[in-house]
This record gives sequence, C-alpha cells and structure tokens, in this order.
Amino acid sequence: MSLFAALLFVAGTNAPPPYAPSFDPAALKAGTAGELLVLGTPHLSGLPDGFSAVSLDPLLARLAAWKPRIITIEGVSGPDCDMLLSYKPLYPDVYDTYCWDPEPARKATGLDVPAATAEAGRLLAAWPANPAAAERRHLAAVFLAGGEQASALVQWLRLPTAERHAGDGLDAALTERLDTLTTRRNENFLIASTLAARLGLERVYSVDDHSADATTAWLNDDAGFNAALQRIWNNPVAKERAAADKALEAKLDGAGLLDLYRAYNSPATARVAYDSDFGAALADATPQNYGRRYVGWWETRNLRMAANIRAAMAAQPGARTLSIVGASHKGYFEAYLNRMHDVRLADAETILK
Repeated sequence: MSLFAALLFVAGTNAPPPYAPSFDPAALKAGTAGELLVLGTPHLSGLPDGFSAVSLDPLLARLAAWKPRIITIEGVSGPDCDMLLSYKPLYPDVYDTYCWDPEPARKATGLDVPAATAEAGRLLAAWPANPAAAERRHLAAVFLAGGEQASALVQWLRLPTAERHAGDGLDAALTERLDTLTTRRNENFLIASTLAARLGLERVYSVDDHSADATTAWLNDDAGFNAALQRIWNNPVAKERAAADKALEAKLDGAGLLDLYRAYNSPATARVAYDSDFGAALADATPQNYGRRYVGWWETRNLRMAANIRAAMAAQPGARTLSIVGASHKGYFEAYLNRMHDVRLADAETILK
C-alpha cells in the first residue's frame, strides 16, 4: 500500500460522525401548545359499493367528543386552484383533476376567486353570534365562488332544512350543487363538513398542495418513470397492505368502518406506508434516479401541506385541530408538525377507542 493510500485509509476509519444540529424545536414546546389530531383516512370514493354514510356515525361521535375547533382537509384551496389554473402549462392535468371550476358561482355572485376569498375573510371577521339564514346562504355562495366547496357545505348544513333554498347569491344550480355534496362519497364532505357543522364551526381549511407536482410533471410522459413506479409498487409489503385493506373493507357494517379507521391510525401503519411505497422508491436504483425524484415530490408536497396546517393553527393559538388526510400522509404530517413549538400531537388510538 502506498503512503497516499494508507493516509486515505486512516482518514476513512477516523471519519467524524455525521453532523446533527444541536437545536431541536420539538424539545421547546409552548406550555399550552395546541393539540393536533391527524386522522388517517381511506378515500371514501374508493370504498366498496356497500359503504353507507351511516356507518360513519361511530367515528363522527368520537371526533365530536374530542371537540376540535379547527378542521383541515386534503383539498386544494380556491387560491391554490386559481394558481394551478393560471400556470396550467407547468401543471398539466392537475387543475382538472383536483379542482372544482367555480365559474357557476362567479356568474351568480359576480365574484372571482380572489374577490370571493377576500369577501369570505371580511364576512367571517365580523360574523355575528347568531347569523340569519340569509347570511348563511350568502356566505355559502361566497365560499363557492372562492372554490371552497367544503366550507360552503358547512354553511348549508348549518341551515334548517326549510332554509336550504336559492337566494342571497345562491341560484338553483348552486343549491343543487350543495345538495349533491351532502351525500357525495368524499371524506371532506361526509366527515369534515358534517363534523364542522355539528360542532358549530363556520368553515374548514383546505390544506392540500399540488404545486409540488411541478417537480415531476416533466416526467409524466417518460415511459421509464412510469415503468419504474409500477416496479416500485410491486413489492411484498405493498401486496400485504392491499390484502389487509381489502379485508377491512369487506366488513364495513356495524363497527367495521370504525375498525378500519383504528387500523389506519395504528402506530405500525406509517411504517407500512413507507416500506410499501417511499422506502421501496428510495431503494430502487436507476441511472435516472426515478425513485428518488418521486420521493422528493412526496416530501415536498407533505412539507407544504404541513405548513398550511400550521398556518391554520397559528390563527387560533392553543385551539384543538383535527387534520383529515389520506393515511399515507399521516406519518409525515406527525413527524413534520411535531417539530413545531406550538403543536402537541394527540393520540388517534386513544380517541378512537
């Protein structure tokens, strides 16, 4: 061994440990940090035909007993959808996939998304303790114009049935839309909006983010990227996860749906989600780094979603917050938001007993 090689060998064996920051925000919590419950959920639209909204009652009862004052959903906000529409060439198909076109509400109210978003904020800032039915109908119309369907539904559900009619900015098309949302198979409506109305809240917060899609949009037409994802997802853990989900979905009557939510929110589920998907992607070696690019998109999306949740919590320091999100996000949300000074995580297993 040459002297140079020997020096390299010695240097390698005495390499310092990886740098770790000494500052840990998670260790510096506010004394009255706001509690955050992250509820991992299946997407209700994907459940078998036998699913009935009535089976959500045991879940809703437990969430209502916890009494959150802020509810966030995996939905793209009106302003973010407006951005995705404005920059559509950078986000092909994203707006059409994740956003509702508020044009009918713009025609009925005369408000575009920016104006409606500002008007909703103005109305809520001076919102009376006991608003008239006409005020709720008007706010529902404004929320629709701002692209916030789930919040519009909260106002609709808070109206007595006899007051759910056109007027005050709502035309026949918009009232029909709201009636449709009351039974639509979507956790944002059947769980979040329903629960918010039951708890006397005025809105929910849309925190999904698809601006991260720009990081991989240029790969959408790359056959190699799509083939890599299919290969990544074809692994034993993913197959076991799919089989377990299918078994849970086969028993949705009685307490079956609550059992599904308990399973989706168990501590082991976050690791299963990682091993079946993102961990497999990191381990997939290709010259193009397809797996690592995919994980980069996923982490960026979750970070931006977590920031949106933190922003909602910042407006009501100390308030309990329920974040309803697809189960694969749960572990990332908890890990990221646990770093925040004014956030303390709540245990879903305890609340869902």
